[in-house]
Amino acid sequence: MFRKKSTDADVAVEDRHAKAGGKGRPTPTRKEAEAARKARARTPRTRKEQAAAQRAARSTRSQEIRRGMKTGDERYLPPRDKGPVRRFVRDYVDTRFSFIELMLPLLVVTLILGYSGSPQLAAAGNAILLGTLAVVVVDLLWLRFRLRRELARRFPEAPLKGTTYYAVSRALQMKFMRLPKAQVKLGQTLPEQYR
Repeated sequence: MFRKKSTDADVAVEDRHAKAGGKGRPTPTRKEAEAARKARARTPRTRKEQAAAQRAARSTRSQEIRRGMKTGDERYLPPRDKGPVRRFVRDYVDTRFSFIELMLPLLVVTLILGYSGSPQLAAAGNAILLGTLAVVVVDLLWLRFRLRRELARRFPEAPLKGTTYYAVSRALQMKFMRLPKAQVKLGQTLPEQYR
């Protein structure tokens, strides 16, 4: 009523001044500002809340690492598992059948035969156990020989220190317990290049 009527030219001048010196975003509403303030104020206040927040963060991080280790993601692997040589060793061990996988069932059989009460069955159980151990040792020596030859062919410049221990320790584990999880199937041919 008592206002001066603005013309289109005045509105255009006001818009130009507002855009040139403005902050580049609209002013948040009171509701948005209060929600942002409350989100910032949600920090834990007591020791109990802080401990719960730290436990939740650790749990989330460990789940992420475990998922990364299962998929073989290099970012989440420990230093002993990183690199193309170690990845090749893992794949090489995982593609071959190992007699160690028969060790657990044969141990159960020898225990049953040992507690059967018959001296002949106990002796047979001991013979099975010793025979299995001998086969496992020969299998591990064969693994070392073949792996070293393959590593020298594929990675001539790479240092091979620790690869035998790494391969043997992985081969001694049951397949379902190995971490990082096996990325190849039994008997699968391995690629020539590992980078």
